[in-house]
Amino acid sequence: MNEIGAIILFIGSVFLFLGALGLLRMPDVYNRIQAGTKASTLGTLLSLLGILLLMPGWWGKLIILMIFIVITNPVSSHVLARAAHKMDIEKSNRTRFDHYAEDKESEKK
Repeated sequence: MNEIGAIILFIGSVFLFLGALGLLRMPDVYNRIQAGTKASTLGTLLSLLGILLLMPGWWGKLIILMIFIVITNPVSSHVLARAAHKMDIEKSNRTRFDHYAEDKESEKK
């Protein structure tokens, strides 16, 4: 069980590293938010699962942490992206669609 826990913990660490790399490589704030949120959520959940397998006595605390992360990470990234959009932070030239701006324009009509 310790080997499986260590492997899952390592995979979670790899996802966290890739998320950090995504923050450096993505062209604009919106893509960075997405890369950071998805990778950090999965990486943290896998890391906590690995710790759960290594330390089974901590299962209650770790499950609560997992639930908290699953709920708060998507909400916080949505709030950050919406705030960035309302502040008119520019998108990358490679961004093709802005559904939020399209929705605002259709509401004005």
